[in-house]
Amino acid sequence: MAGGLFSGCRWIRVATLALGLSAISAFAQPSIHQDDRLEGAYKFKKNGWTYVHLQGTPGQIGYQHGYLLAAQIEDAYEVYKLEDEHSTQRDWAFYRNEAKNMLWPHIDSEYQEELSGIAEGVQAKGIKLDVWDIVAVNATMELSQYYVPWLNKQQHAKNAPRIDAPGNCSAFIATGSYTKDGKIVIGHNNWSSYAEGSRWTMIFDIEPAKGHHILMDGVPGMITSNDDFGINDAGIMLSETTISQFEGWNSDGKPTFMRSRKALQYADSIDDVVATMRDGNNGGYANDWLIGDRKTGEIARFEDGLKHTKVWRTKDGYFSGANFASDPDVIRDETNYDPNNLAGGPNARKIRWEQLLNGNKGNIDTTMAEIFLAIWRP
Repeated sequence: MAGGLFSGCRWIRVATLALGLSAISAFAQPSIHQDDRLEGAYKFKKNGWTYVHLQGTPGQIGYQHGYLLAAQIEDAYEVYKLEDEHSTQRDWAFYRNEAKNMLWPHIDSEYQEELSGIAEGVQAKGIKLDVWDIVAVNATMELSQYYVPWLNKQQHAKNAPRIDAPGNCSAFIATGSYTKDGKIVIGHNNWSSYAEGSRWTMIFDIEPAKGHHILMDGVPGMITSNDDFGINDAGIMLSETTISQFEGWNSDGKPTFMRSRKALQYADSIDDVVATMRDGNNGGYANDWLIGDRKTGEIARFEDGLKHTKVWRTKDGYFSGANFASDPDVIRDETNYDPNNLAGGPNARKIRWEQLLNGNKGNIDTTMAEIFLAIWRP
């Protein structure tokens, strides 16, 4: 899925301590009144991005999402359906079935309501997608790239296509003496297919009835960023890079797309993020999470394997992510990753991050972060 320089670098994103959710209020448009569930919701386009404000109960947020972005959701659905069927050689009925029978029972009721609301909103615009299509789209990465390879091995599938956990992201987070003002700077880029990247252009501003106000990038129809890049009004900021060449799955676990959304919506601390992501881990979309808490200036790197997890923390330093695992237990038991292969992309990028971050200690700010993320391919 990695592409050329312009094929999928969707957004060079940088968040600092000074970032405030209230800054976007100047763009607010009048509420839409066709339906009470749409009260307070709006969208607008700016600089190639579609900004979407959603608010209320889970059902209201879902309905607003589905209604305002119905055409874009149908378009994204066609992309992921095509890609998933092609890469795994399994039809969409397979994905709908797993969404219904394996994933749905392990999704919190709050997010079941939101996902159902998205389907209702889409249907209100005359588009024939249902909740199982919506769940399958949300779980596209964990089903096609983690569950299917695991299932193929369990079933001893003959002539199964080779499917590897991807490695398409680079990210960093820095704080203390490494940044220009001593506050947290976080950045992330992601290289995807043209088809996905040209649709990963939503900025979701979600004000739920419970939990924190959140701001994140995303795809039409998805309840979490899946990129992942977001911040909440408690000052918790998140990003991640996938653990490349990861293997593992727990069919009784909670979907990663739900846990990542829940973490951003409810976390007040780094500990909260870690606890939420560990709770019911299904092994899907296994990541190294970069986490910052602007209240304390502390940052963390959370390696979230299935059998093993580990957390590194500091108030003066940096962490980088480039699809490499760091915990020897994760590397040994859950990946085919070779940390000694310096010709491998993750290892080369790890070295480059160390050069950039150590070489610019004390000067890292948002402008420099943009340069870091723009000048070299992940």
